[in-house]
Amino acid sequence: MIQPGSHLLGLEGMGAREITHILDLAMSFEEILERSVKKVPTLRGRTIVNAFFEPSTRTRVSFELAQKRLSADVVNFSTGGSSLSKGETLRDTIANLEAMKVDMIVVRHSMAGVPHMLAMHTSASVVNAGDGSHEHPTQGLLDLYTMRGRLGDLAGRQVTIVGDIAHSRVARSNIWGLRALGAHVTVCGPRTMMPKRVEDLGVEVEYDLLRAIRKADAINVLRIQFERHGTPNFPNAREYMRLFGITNEVLRHTKPECFVMHPGPMNRGVEISPEVADGPRQVILQQVTNGVAVRMAVCYQFAGGVTQGTEEESAPPRVPASRAASGRPKPGSAPRVAAGA
Repeated sequence: MIQPGSHLLGLEGMGAREITHILDLAMSFEEILERSVKKVPTLRGRTIVNAFFEPSTRTRVSFELAQKRLSADVVNFSTGGSSLSKGETLRDTIANLEAMKVDMIVVRHSMAGVPHMLAMHTSASVVNAGDGSHEHPTQGLLDLYTMRGRLGDLAGRQVTIVGDIAHSRVARSNIWGLRALGAHVTVCGPRTMMPKRVEDLGVEVEYDLLRAIRKADAINVLRIQFERHGTPNFPNAREYMRLFGITNEVLRHTKPECFVMHPGPMNRGVEISPEVADGPRQVILQQVTNGVAVRMAVCYQFAGGVTQGTEEESAPPRVPASRAASGRPKPGSAPRVAAGA
């Protein structure tokens, strides 16, 4: 089981028991977000630094909200205005942050492996908020949480990931997490956006969109990572949309209950049509909402859990046994999302 004070660097190698533990914790914290006062003293006295070296809206704000909901002391750190702009190395910057006795560092960086490097040189817990094209474990967890809320047990479920697989850290975290929970994963996209030896990830590879989504219980649509492309990987946006874009016409070839996800930000009219992004079969804003509960669970688990106050007041709320067993809300209680991200 995950020990407080350890690191969350990726979902690769994480077992079903560990993942399910975090998802169950998130379910307990979800109740806090429905209260009139959305705050508990669970991490009072803990200090968390959010070190984001890449632009971010959803992930950064979600982490900050999660930490403040748990009463942690939060410091937001970015490259601009820091000693990094004066030539200080990243390792020295983190060493100085650690010398200030912080308990957790949440880091996002454009270079793969940076969270792993930091974890080797700090006693603080390190949480990977996205490193290059490698992994984005908390996005993977919130996607799993969203799917579990709709589908229950994910074992045997069919999930199709569509888009820029080669450059997507979200794709890798989803693949590792889904496979750990027993789901079948299909990836689909242009050959120029598939990683080499992609089959080694334990997924089915399909280059025909309609075949890829025909049996899907959920479709996770990925943003094209234009900023990571050295040269264009497809002729133009219109051609990509024609072959791999998720539209209402494409959804007619899926199961009626199949739903559409997207980690954001979306390129409307490129990988997803506005009609689908704003339509009744997407759960995009629900993913954003779930992200706060999941990141509350991650911060609680990896920053040390109960700190000050009584154990009773600091522990996460209990989840009704019936709901915890199913891993999904009661029938008819799943929120209906009206607009895209």
